[in-house]
Amino acid sequence: MLSESTPRMQPASDERRMMRRFDMRLPAIVRLDQENEFHTETQNVSARGVFFYLDKSVPAGTRCEVTLTFPPHITLTDAVRVRFTARVIRVESPLPSSRIGTAALIEDYEFLRSTGSSDFLGALSREAAN
Repeated sequence: MLSESTPRMQPASDERRMMRRFDMRLPAIVRLDQENEFHTETQNVSARGVFFYLDKSVPAGTRCEVTLTFPPHITLTDAVRVRFTARVIRVESPLPSSRIGTAALIEDYEFLRSTGSSDFLGALSREAAN
């Protein structure tokens, strides 16, 4: 079952990441091409990357599209749907019969309008005006 949890920062390590990662298990759709779309969940998200699980291995360098929704308890406004254009930079070898961890570098993103709720940029503008 997918769970939404309050984001937690990953502990410090010897890694060379530029941006903080936040543990966020969010439902996601990963599209590799017209025939390959996977419903999955994220493990963690940062401003420059996302880590998720797939049922098949994808070579490093593969371009993908990741769509997810940040819930209200994270955005502090309405739920916000975001689509990332990303490139796979690391694939973790799975244990037998487990899903494959996939790290992708976010190259571009766009906010998607959700029916019945305001868009994220509009909510920011309204908040700034108050």
